[in-house]
Amino acid sequence: MTERFTGNFTQQDPIPEEAIAAAVEVMRHGRIHRYNLAGDEQGETALLEQEFAQTMGAKYCLAVASGGYALATALRAIGVGHGDKVLTNAFTLAPVPGAIASVGGTPIYVGVTEDLTIDLEDLAAKAQDAKVLMLSHMRGHLCDMDRLMEICTAAGVTVIEDCAHTMGASWNGTLSGRHGLIGCYSCQTYKHVNSGEGGLLITDDAEVAARAIMLSGSYMLYSRHLAAPEPEVFERVKYDTPNISGRMDNLRAAILRPQLRDLNTQVDRWNERYRTLEAGLRDTPGLTVIERPEAEVYVGSSIQFLLLDWSPEAVQEVLTRCGARGVELKWFGVPEPVAFTSRYDSWRYAPAQSLPDSDRILAGIIDMRVPLTFSLEDCALIARIIRAEVSAVWQAQGADG
Repeated sequence: MTERFTGNFTQQDPIPEEAIAAAVEVMRHGRIHRYNLAGDEQGETALLEQEFAQTMGAKYCLAVASGGYALATALRAIGVGHGDKVLTNAFTLAPVPGAIASVGGTPIYVGVTEDLTIDLEDLAAKAQDAKVLMLSHMRGHLCDMDRLMEICTAAGVTVIEDCAHTMGASWNGTLSGRHGLIGCYSCQTYKHVNSGEGGLLITDDAEVAARAIMLSGSYMLYSRHLAAPEPEVFERVKYDTPNISGRMDNLRAAILRPQLRDLNTQVDRWNERYRTLEAGLRDTPGLTVIERPEAEVYVGSSIQFLLLDWSPEAVQEVLTRCGARGVELKWFGVPEPVAFTSRYDSWRYAPAQSLPDSDRILAGIIDMRVPLTFSLEDCALIARIIRAEVSAVWQAQGADG
């Protein structure tokens, strides 16, 4: 009898009871806006910022409406504006180049390797072309961050890290988001903490933090932040920093604080599932597993593998056959954007670029979510289904050849 998976690839863990109770308390008192406080109340949003800064070992933290807003705020806070070139990954999702375009910048794409990380040789060749790198740790894959920072420091390139997929990950003992000047995180439903939407920004730079807080819409209420610079820093920037409101509210912050306390436990749970899938896919004919470096501590909330140099028709057949057995796979080689999946050449607000080596890799990237609602047995079953269908199509290709 043919096995079939019946789980839901978009069903996340329920919100913890402690978070539900905290959210209900906010709704009961009605002070949802982050600056609407009573007496000596500090507010859920300010407390979240303080706790996240402590978790990350950062001086300053700002909670905002989304991860994409955090990225655009980071660019504005360091002065990126119209016509400025910003390096970024060819393999990423639309909010990253979208943030660059939203401030009038021009994305300059850097290639991707078969490890699904930014191509450091291509970065070194392009480092003189821009003063900022918006580095996307796409799908949770960390490059050699020591080497990347050497390249960027030597070229005078400021690094902003997009850590939407790496909250809780690290390279050589340094947490993701702590290598560059600014780290940006997402709290969207499919990320590592879930408030539906939301974002976090961290930095050790006082002026960057003050500008980001003013940009987010603090008006002159910045003294109500607990993970912020001293008032004199705001005095230097408050008159020339525009208000582009995008604050987080107390309701979402209340939901996030208990989840943040459980982050390490959740990372362990994701990685158990990831390793089960990885073991089941390893040594499948025609399929390349992405090997993770020893220096990388990752968060396996999704998994990717490569069908390198397969024909588009064969890749599509794998997706169709797996889908018929309940396994939802995404393909970064698809010629037109589908749902959340798109390629660098989909974003026509950026100048067209030729990246043939990256095109070959993108054409083979298959991507799958790993919700914590999946059991280890579910993951083993999913791996068996993928293995069987990839093998069947691979063998048929060989027979046809």
